[in-house]
Amino acid sequence: MNSLERLFRLDDRIALIAGAGSGIGRAAARGLAAAGAVVICADLNLPGAERTAEEIREAGGRAQSLLLDITDEHSVTDAVQQIRAGHGKIDVLVSTPAVNVRKRLLSYTGEEFEKVVRLNLKGSFLIAQAVARVMSENRSGSIIFLSSIRSVVVEPGQGVYAATKAGLVQMARAFAAELGSAGIRVNCIAPGVVETPLTEPIKSKPEWYRAYADKNALGRWASAEEMAGPIVFLASDASSYVTGAVLFVDGGWTAIDGRFQPPL
Repeated sequence: MNSLERLFRLDDRIALIAGAGSGIGRAAARGLAAAGAVVICADLNLPGAERTAEEIREAGGRAQSLLLDITDEHSVTDAVQQIRAGHGKIDVLVSTPAVNVRKRLLSYTGEEFEKVVRLNLKGSFLIAQAVARVMSENRSGSIIFLSSIRSVVVEPGQGVYAATKAGLVQMARAFAAELGSAGIRVNCIAPGVVETPLTEPIKSKPEWYRAYADKNALGRWASAEEMAGPIVFLASDASSYVTGAVLFVDGGWTAIDGRFQPPL
């Protein structure tokens, strides 16, 4: 293995993936394990986390499952303490859980607002804070939040979700500013349209599904597995000088107009 290949390796690093039971979290767990990490597959859906961990072990990787509710401080504290007791450190955190209530803002209830903010923003804060305290002791680590193209572009029905994803970017930047001196890097990945359980309702509406595909330069949706490479990059030494950044993995959605192909 040459020095360039080693930059992307995560051998023996301890990686906690919140939301590993499905979607991007599952893909992240599998990708990090393939790069050599010992993966902690954490999810409120414990059977889903267990399935992901089993898939990794069947492929020759190292993984375990863990019950985790990132919106509950006690659950977060217990999970982080378990990992610390078992492994002595946490090198990588990937936080993926999110929820969206698709409604126009004038129709939103306070309860719905709280639901979206509680998971997408507060939950991400709680798990990052707890893990960063452990990382600070070892003076190294990489924290990766899953933001979205909705942090910079929005459509009707996405207002509160978009606000949380934009807030997540600023929170990542603040963590990066405060934790840089401890050797901890904090970044965001901002996916475009990805086929996950969260977006499954759109797939059942062909016109809507196709419109989203046509909006980006590649003309298609992403698979969850296509997020694994960027996550491994941000977790590894290949991104050792990258912090406070947002990596858009959106097929060009935010780079192009996308509404019309002029007859040039």
